[in-house]
Amino acid sequence: MRTVFKTSYDADINLFRDSVQAAWYLALLALALVLPLLLDVFMLGEVTNMLIWAVAGMGLMILVGQSGQASLGHAAFLAIGCYANVLLQERLGLPFIVSFPLAGLIAGFAGVLLAIPTARLHGIYLAIATLAIAILTDDVIVLAEPLTGGVTGLVTPTINIFGLEIDRYVTPDRFYWLVLAVVVLTVLAYRNLLRAPLGRAFAAVRDSEVSAQAMGVNVPRTKATAFGISTAITGLAGALMGHFAGVFNNETFSIIISIQLLLMIVIGGLGSIHGAFFGAIVVALLPQAIALSRDFVGGLFGTGSMAMPGLDSAVFGAILILFILFEPMGIYGRWVKIRTYFELFPFYRRDMFRRQKSYLKTERLR
Repeated sequence: MRTVFKTSYDADINLFRDSVQAAWYLALLALALVLPLLLDVFMLGEVTNMLIWAVAGMGLMILVGQSGQASLGHAAFLAIGCYANVLLQERLGLPFIVSFPLAGLIAGFAGVLLAIPTARLHGIYLAIATLAIAILTDDVIVLAEPLTGGVTGLVTPTINIFGLEIDRYVTPDRFYWLVLAVVVLTVLAYRNLLRAPLGRAFAAVRDSEVSAQAMGVNVPRTKATAFGISTAITGLAGALMGHFAGVFNNETFSIIISIQLLLMIVIGGLGSIHGAFFGAIVVALLPQAIALSRDFVGGLFGTGSMAMPGLDSAVFGAILILFILFEPMGIYGRWVKIRTYFELFPFYRRDMFRRQKSYLKTERLR
């Protein structure tokens, strides 16, 4: 049994729990850096897609997992980031290294504008409001055809960073390293946000708005800040999704993407960076796993490969139901239980992770 003893407040907010954990993450980063040398082009593309979903998941996780605000409209901010990135490059001639962060800022500003009228909405009402924004964004993209290309869509230009050309199809290894760099920076920003007073304010608003206000937290401003940071990161993921797809239109960022993104972080584990990655693995690799399983079963019974519309959504929904019933803390929650069992053995108690109702209606601000 290995126990980490904390002797000061600084030890509680360190970037890593101890040197062993830091070594494991550095080893994981080293593996990620050499991954293009170990995988073929197809698998490298799947891993790249998974990392992009992880960035989008971390964006939504800040809003849902850290500040406790539900959203079914983050596909709209994926679209805003994607279109802003391409239009800034094509219409204004800005380089990618400038248009990419600006796309995130534009998506973040749109999130703040959404948070202002919805600051006092909670639960299902906030989810419906954000869902309406996603539907409205889809219609706006179609109506603004001279700018967005309408249903025809836009083609992403080749990324050029200081003379180095990066294209998902021509140079998949360079594009992977670019996405990996964005992922690492996002993780560091997310982790430091949790260690900062703002991250503590997010947790206070999530757990009890009344208590947060009593401690001096400006609840509406904190919610707006959470929306802004969340949608800014989501906008960066949308810009990467556009370059990954090459061609996109209004259907690329449909309502299904918003629902899938929310389900992804629930399955991965709410309130943790790890949960965004675990959920991204499920979302990115599940279609390939289903396709391989279908081909295997078809070859086994001699029926060939048969396409079944809606199979991916059905399997994803079944997985979600199983997690809600048997493991509401998600994949990362299950890993925490297993790790805690071995760390505390033989003193582990079964009721240590019993589900509790932590947020009452009376703790909401009206």
